[in-house]
Amino acid sequence: IQRVREARVQVEGGPSGSISKGLVALVAVAKTDTQADADYLVEKLLGLRIFPDDAGKMNRSVVEIGGSLLVISNFTLYGDCGKGRRPGFDLAAAPEQARPLYDYVVAKLRAREVPVETGVFQASMLVSLVNDGPVTLVCESKNK
Repeated sequence: IQRVREARVQVEGGPSGSISKGLVALVAVAKTDTQADADYLVEKLLGLRIFPDDAGKMNRSVVEIGGSLLVISNFTLYGDCGKGRRPGFDLAAAPEQARPLYDYVVAKLRAREVPVETGVFQASMLVSLVNDGPVTLVCESKNK
């Protein structure tokens, strides 16, 4: 998760999604992930208090500041670089398992009070962003 001032994603040379102030969420699905994991992530994204309040303390959520979300699928987050020079992706879910959970996360977020933009699942994408802070956090489901 990255707190951003602005972000956009392009697919095959054309725009796919863009936001101003908000969060970029790079979402990876593990082989062991379930809808409960996805529900946890949705609530975490919406409730995480990482935007400054009037005193400058991280005390507001993306919902409270009227921000947006840019959600991008990214299986490479499960890349294991522990052996050799080529990362292994054994922990990442296969596309036929990952896509429904990714789509589920996006649908659950869109049903809430925050604008949501996305990339394209399994596409090669160009992501541009201005990280605000910088603030970058790793968020894994409580079931891990």
